[in-house]
Amino acid sequence: MRKSWIVLWSCLLLALAMTVAACGDDEGDAPKTGGPAAEGGGELTIFSSLPLQGDSRPQSEDVVRGMKLALESKGGKAGGSTIKYVSLDDATASTGKWEPGQVSSNARKAVGDDSAIAYLGEFNSGASAVSIPIINEAGILQVSPSNTYVGLTRAEGAEKGEPDKYYPSGNRTFGRVVPADHIQAAAVVSYMKEQGCSNVYILNDKEVYGKGIADQVEKISGEQGVEVLGNDGIDTKAANFRSLSDKIGSASAGCFFYGGITQNKGVQLFKDVAAAASGIKMFGPDGVAESAFTEKVGSSLEKQIFITNPTLDPKFYPASAQKFFDDFKAKYSKDPEPYAIYGFEAMSAALEAIEAAGGVKPDAEGRQKVVDAFFQLKDRESVLGTYSIDENGDTTLSDYGGYKIEGGKLVFDKVIKAATS
Repeated sequence: MRKSWIVLWSCLLLALAMTVAACGDDEGDAPKTGGPAAEGGGELTIFSSLPLQGDSRPQSEDVVRGMKLALESKGGKAGGSTIKYVSLDDATASTGKWEPGQVSSNARKAVGDDSAIAYLGEFNSGASAVSIPIINEAGILQVSPSNTYVGLTRAEGAEKGEPDKYYPSGNRTFGRVVPADHIQAAAVVSYMKEQGCSNVYILNDKEVYGKGIADQVEKISGEQGVEVLGNDGIDTKAANFRSLSDKIGSASAGCFFYGGITQNKGVQLFKDVAAAASGIKMFGPDGVAESAFTEKVGSSLEKQIFITNPTLDPKFYPASAQKFFDDFKAKYSKDPEPYAIYGFEAMSAALEAIEAAGGVKPDAEGRQKVVDAFFQLKDRESVLGTYSIDENGDTTLSDYGGYKIEGGKLVFDKVIKAATS
């Protein structure tokens, strides 16, 4: 009898040890390859790729937190499968911003994971120009929380060969939950006209996003009767921008627009322009709508700066968004950076697509079902409001927020109803 109890106890201990070993990896920090195929009960992996170093870090960390909150709100599951989330960094320490080689590495890491079902990113449009073709060839759904460059999804206002060159498979697999730059540019011009701008001098950082939004603002300004005095690219390696700023001052520009990101010396540029053109009104896009810009530009310039960003004041969002803001602050003891709510929605939309596709395996057929389900999202009631995804992969949302800076913080000014021509 004693021997029987010893044998039974040994069996119980062995079973317990096997259970603990099976549950041990719960961090979701590293990709898992060669895992079991998921079909209503297995594991699927969602990757994100964002710049987690340099000035972008505060913004991107909050986007990641938003994604995690969205996954937690669904109990870590979708379509009957457990969802593993892996956050990747597309920035490097040497540059302090996204870097093409790192973006490519991230995309290939996701493609090389047998359980991959979706890829959330990139944060920067230029980075997505690198990753979309890689993710597209694998037939994996890619959803960006923040890309606004029109050429990623639309031919109108894009460079030659766009957007088709990003989709080597011939099928669309990329979409976004943020309005594209043909909408933002119209909002910028509306904001400028409200501030009395009769002319504008434009500078851009020469990146896909920066030049794209600058060109859109130039086009729509002309259509809306705002004289464009110039649209020049800057040397992001320059120590300062005094010569370009003097050119703006000499042109008697009443207003200035920067198409670019904070990480390409946006703060230095605004300071130099303000010094050369006293009292000039300065406008920036969502690329500078972050604490890395607002906290460093200086209190003396705050009243001259106007920023557009797709994020609105919480009061203009549905009740689900109020919960998001409350949950975020309760968990992280801070208000979220502007794009955190878009991180939440990018993850939520991907999870809904997985759910709608049913119990899928992460094979070619299952991945295509998820892509199809995303493009079929219609009248989705989200934290951002109700929207659909169109045939291009774009959201039907169109409102932009106008912002000012007070005490180093981005402060909501108004909703801008962007009217394109």
